Amino acid sequence: MARIHTLVNQKGGVGKTTTAINLGAYLAYYGQKVLLVDIDPQANATSCLGIDKYQVKSGVYQCLVGQSSPAASILHNPKLKISLLPSSTALAGAEVELVEMEKRETRLAQIINSIQDRYDYILVDCPPSLGLLTLNGLLAARDGLIIPVQCEYLSLEGLGQLTQTIKKVQSSLFPELSIRGVVLTMFDTRTKLSSDVVHEVQQVFPQKVFSAIIPRSVRLAEAPSYGIPISMYAPESSAAHAYSALARELLEQDGIKPQAIIPQVDGGSHGQA
Repeated sequence: MARIHTLVNQKGGVGKTTTAINLGAYLAYYGQKVLLVDIDPQANATSCLGIDKYQVKSGVYQCLVGQSSPAASILHNPKLKISLLPSSTALAGAEVELVEMEKRETRLAQIINSIQDRYDYILVDCPPSLGLLTLNGLLAARDGLIIPVQCEYLSLEGLGQLTQTIKKVQSSLFPELSIRGVVLTMFDTRTKLSSDVVHEVQQVFPQKVFSAIIPRSVRLAEAPSYGIPISMYAPESSAAHAYSALARELLEQDGIKPQAIIPQVDGGSHGQA
């Protein structure tokens, strides 16, 4: 039975999709069967894995509205050993269509539950909002939420709204919803602010902040344009080492010994961060 985590933060630009892709890639690197579920209408996770979102004929939208089965919609990347339930531009209208549907808040959970036995980890990448699609993501997070937080002051302001939303969901729909961990992203060693944000987040979420901190990295920003994660684009970069450490930390918390099974591809001329 898969461990299901939803990556959520209603603030955009905090590294949520980047974390979903690269954490998933390194979990696969360490021998886990991984499925990434893209429920963001922007379809960034889909695009960043080299899939043209305009060409997706069967994806998460079709599954949500009952037009397709998840088994028929999942794409597999044999090189990365990672699977993807892709998003597409059609998902933009899903929130309106879901309003009239029965059990609209749990449709994603039902989809995931039907295929969970095939995977070790399922990561759900939510849109940067707190609408019905994100609510579906929250209710699917059986094993907890992973919250990426950018190491900047404005990121702290949005955490209050997110925690209030989580409490509302816990009280009304899903009492078992929990926070698995907070991932600090875009850490800049040159600024005191980044260190201050780390300290503040550790105070707000005691015992919930992952030790692995993701640095700012040019290579990390470049990798999506090649349709590959940092583990293949620049495996010796600081960001690659950080996401590798995050995956190991998650696995070790789950009592799984990380064992690399996929040889890292030389980053070549892409270089290091």
